[in-house]
Amino acid sequence: MAVLEIRDLASGYGEVQILWGASLALQEKKLTCLVGGNGAGKTSTLRAIMGLLRPWHGSIWFEGKDISHLPAHVKAEMGLTLVPEGRQLFTDMTVHENLEMGATNHRARPKMKQNLEKVYTMFPRLKERRAQKAGTLSGGEQQMLAVGRGIMSDPVVLMVDELSLGLAPVLTLSLFQSMRQLRDAGITVLLVEQNVQMALAISDYGYVLAEGKVEMEGPARELAKNEHIRTTYLGL
Repeated sequence: MAVLEIRDLASGYGEVQILWGASLALQEKKLTCLVGGNGAGKTSTLRAIMGLLRPWHGSIWFEGKDISHLPAHVKAEMGLTLVPEGRQLFTDMTVHENLEMGATNHRARPKMKQNLEKVYTMFPRLKERRAQKAGTLSGGEQQMLAVGRGIMSDPVVLMVDELSLGLAPVLTLSLFQSMRQLRDAGITVLLVEQNVQMALAISDYGYVLAEGKVEMEGPARELAKNEHIRTTYLGL
């Protein structure tokens, strides 16, 4: 059974419709990517799942429950976590304080120490800079911190929006590897990413979104070999 399922989802902003019946399912403890061009509706899908964008039609199911119209804070308590595009850190707070802010929900508080150790093991650089203000970190370190804060919420499903945005290739590779580590640790991961080649290379399964609809889906390795994807998204 899928741990998270989106069925025929339609939504948008004001009178502008962005999603036109998108459907996808996340298998438990798997790494799934959602890829596509600018304006395809990838971020809107995440916002709708998280409760930051109201579904107009369709439904969202989490662990067998319809959560379509629950508010974001309730979904967070249930184990849904979003690492947003642009990081949205508390720049005047330290690395350690930002991580503590990730553990404010009831399910995460008892595991704060355990999850903090996970974060510092995965990202040793954050441990070195734990007393440093988040706003003084490099772009790559800030992205590590954003992911780390997500881990601190003790997620069942971790959704990451544009992991590699604006980062140097060597840091991008390291962060993509951390997504696999999270999957191997038993977290279901949904990765929204414009770097289609890298996203498909590390994922178990993939969805291609175009104009608010799922254009294609399948095992990530098969999608990476697909001629349409290679010419449209990989420039091959």
